Amino acid sequence: MTKSKETSEPAGGEQRRLQMVDIARLAGVSVSTVSRALNGSELVNAETRQRVAELARSLNYSINFGARNLRLQENKTVAVVVPYDARSRQHISDPFFLSIVGAIADALTDRGYDMLLSRVDAERLDQAAHWVDSGKAIGVILIGQWRQHDQLNDMAARKLPLVVWGGEMPQQLYASVGGDNVLGGTLATRHLLQLGRRRIAFFGDAKLPEVWLRRQGYAQALREAGVEVDAALELAAPFEPGVATEIVRQFCQVRRDFDAVFCCSDVLALLATQALRAVGRSVPADVAVVGYDDMPLAAYCDPPLTTVHQPVAEAGVALVEALLAQLAGERPALRTMPVYLMRRASAPDAAA
Repeated sequence: MTKSKETSEPAGGEQRRLQMVDIARLAGVSVSTVSRALNGSELVNAETRQRVAELARSLNYSINFGARNLRLQENKTVAVVVPYDARSRQHISDPFFLSIVGAIADALTDRGYDMLLSRVDAERLDQAAHWVDSGKAIGVILIGQWRQHDQLNDMAARKLPLVVWGGEMPQQLYASVGGDNVLGGTLATRHLLQLGRRRIAFFGDAKLPEVWLRRQGYAQALREAGVEVDAALELAAPFEPGVATEIVRQFCQVRRDFDAVFCCSDVLALLATQALRAVGRSVPADVAVVGYDDMPLAAYCDPPLTTVHQPVAEAGVALVEALLAQLAGERPALRTMPVYLMRRASAPDAAA
């Protein structure tokens, strides 16, 4: 008799899971939101709780209160996922990753949540859903869209609680928070133009959404100034220093016809400065350099780096709040945060 009882419990649990999936589909919310709503969590708004309760009654759904503490409504862990390129394996010690992960960790801690830090192959961003599907996390904050916009849309379509750090893209279904990349590219390039530079190189892989948007700003500023966009001055350099170093070095050796460079990260800007010096060119006298992110190290470079400042601390809060809003039943939202140019000696003002 005992064996019979033990074998019947998983079947009952599976039935409850299937019913919960049905409720989530009919209510247009995630399974984790259904779980919290059925247990009266105030993270879910009253309207959503009522809608879920009515659907549960219609499906004769019953809650296993004996297992309540093991269910998602008691889970306060958020998965923070940092993708990696399998070819370059960009390390998580990258200054930008460290800064934004730290900001997210602070925001989660302030709100009583825990952080689970993980990595996935950038070609399989959908693997980040595992942490929610397995019940180990209540939602996912993903650092970067990489080249998988469609995978992210698919995850959003199945109501996975998800927020992505990245740029706003066409036909986007998932929630995102990101800096104003077009504005950042425009500000950097306009500044270089105002210094009298006309042969402005662009370093960054425009196949990545954020870099693509920064390139739009770069090209827009050039056109506004009547300067032709020269594809020969664009270098599709990755963010990972181990791969980018040689690519940047070769470009600076071969091309001597540019007088400024806009780099899509501070790390790329540092590599560019080193490569230029190695071929006998001075920064900023021969080539003015502008980076992107304004990481703490930028102020201590030689020369100190002019760069586009991203509001990383504020972004950590915004990412967490956007995820908690989804868990409360709100629709995914897109937020673009302001950026500004931090002027330093690598591309000083004309009067400096």
